[in-house]
Amino acid sequence: MDIFERIHKNAGGPIGMYQKYSHGYFSFPKLEGEIGPHMIFRGKEVLNWSLNNYLGLANHPEVRKADAEGAAKFGMAAPMGARMMSGQTKYHEQLERELAAFVGKEDAFLLNYGYQGMISIIDCLLTPNDVAVYDAEAHACIIDGLRLHKGKRFVFAHNDMESLRKQLGHATKVAAETGGGILVITEGVFGMKGDLGKLDEIVAMKSDFNFRLLVDDAHGFGTMGEGGRGTASHFGVTDGVDVLFNTFAKSMAGIGAFVSSHKYIIDYLRYNMRSQTYAKSLPMPMVIGAFKRLELIKNHPEFQQNLWKIVRALQQGFRDRGFNIGNTQSPVTPVYLKGDVPEATNLVVDLRENYNLFCSIVVYPVIPKGEMILRIIPTAVHTMEDVEVTLKAFDAIRGRLEAGEYRKPMPNMADK
Repeated sequence: MDIFERIHKNAGGPIGMYQKYSHGYFSFPKLEGEIGPHMIFRGKEVLNWSLNNYLGLANHPEVRKADAEGAAKFGMAAPMGARMMSGQTKYHEQLERELAAFVGKEDAFLLNYGYQGMISIIDCLLTPNDVAVYDAEAHACIIDGLRLHKGKRFVFAHNDMESLRKQLGHATKVAAETGGGILVITEGVFGMKGDLGKLDEIVAMKSDFNFRLLVDDAHGFGTMGEGGRGTASHFGVTDGVDVLFNTFAKSMAGIGAFVSSHKYIIDYLRYNMRSQTYAKSLPMPMVIGAFKRLELIKNHPEFQQNLWKIVRALQQGFRDRGFNIGNTQSPVTPVYLKGDVPEATNLVVDLRENYNLFCSIVVYPVIPKGEMILRIIPTAVHTMEDVEVTLKAFDAIRGRLEAGEYRKPMPNMADK
């Protein structure tokens, strides 16, 4: 079959098959105006709970000023070339030192993007003789990195330490046969459910098994631990996490990422990560802007404190009203409801059109049929009034859902 013919018959894939109804509204929506809790969606203001701008830095005046000055001084092109060839600067090196010191590691390496960075870290660390053991609900970047791994891999049930122990037993036998090592991969904060990886318990297993631990803490950096140092800091096991990955796309409200570890590990990654060896260096404005973001995180603990004030009020409000928000232990706030895809569609339309409230929705095929998740991301710049408005809106839409009012044909919002 011709490749294009197959794609045409596939009707867009498991998610793209809904694009006729969803594009521009449920998928690829346009949020306009100043980044923050209140933005413009389809011409009217909405209360926005869908941005990973945890500390509210995206529109902080000092951040905007630093970004502008960085672009004015260096332009968007500098430095030209990959770090190894012609893209190295003293600013990149200085930022790496400051980031490593902040998270408690010997050294760090800047990455152009988070997603490709994690893929490349996994690819770089593992040989075909090595064994990977990873959490069943690991982020897509981890799964895609493991797809490049030519050796064995074992998956343990999500946050199930008995399952991990069992899989480590299997991995140990395989590693003994191949002469390789074992890499356990998990997340600090799981971005969908908001629960924390059990880093303390995993690190404790090192007394029984020989393995190294790689943690993706994209959602933990800036939100968890002392001064926002992350989930490893939260559990007091920074030294036990062998390789730590953080992104700028969440609390830093920017672009890029970094990986930190022992100096000799970072040196190895610098010279062997293909996504960095063959890609242009992180542009200078992003680097200059990152200095200011890190400075604000270090010097203004009230940003993290304000975030958690909103988180606690929102999550406790949901619990008091009988909503199921799972086992979240982080700012990520999933609200679990029952309903099929058409019901979920109409519910979200109601939220956005009649309650002026914008949040992300997750439905089948990402989660099982008959279930939906409304994913809310609190930030330090939301207000208690925003929380109250949201809780009242959720009370209303839950009542309509339980009364069956959303069981009607799916609207074609793409035509509106």
